[in-house]
Amino acid sequence: VQLVESGGGSVQTGGSLRLSCTPSGYPFDDIGIGWLRQAPGKQREGVACMSMSDGHPYYADSVKGRFTISRDKEKRTVYLETDSLKPEDTAVYYCAVEIEPFSSWFVDWLSPGFPYEYDYLGQGTQVTVSS
Repeated sequence: VQLVESGGGSVQTGGSLRLSCTPSGYPFDDIGIGWLRQAPGKQREGVACMSMSDGHPYYADSVKGRFTISRDKEKRTVYLETDSLKPEDTAVYYCAVEIEPFSSWFVDWLSPGFPYEYDYLGQGTQVTVSS
C-alpha cells in the first residue's frame, strides 16, 4: 500500500485547509483511514478516522465541530477538512491505513495515549496556524 498526502500549509487563526490522502494497492472498501497529528514536544494525537466501507466518521473532542473527514470512493481519496483552525492545531498531520480494521480500531484511534496501531503511514503534511 502506498499513501500520498497533500494539502498542508500556513494559515491564520480561523482559517481552513483541506488535507488529502490517496491510498493505493488494496481494495478501498477494506481499509480504515485515520488522521493523527504530531506537534513538537507533544504526544501524537488521533484526530479523526473513518471506515471506507460504511463511511462512518469518528472525531476527537479537540476537533469535533471543526474538522470533517470524508471520502470520495471514485477518486479513492480521503479528505480532512480543517476549519476554524487554532494555533494549537499546528502539527504534522499523518494519514494512516489499517487493513481490514476491527470496529474497536476506530474507537481506540481517538483514545488519548493509544499506541496507534496501523499498517501504513503517509509521509505527513505540515499545518501551521499563526495567531
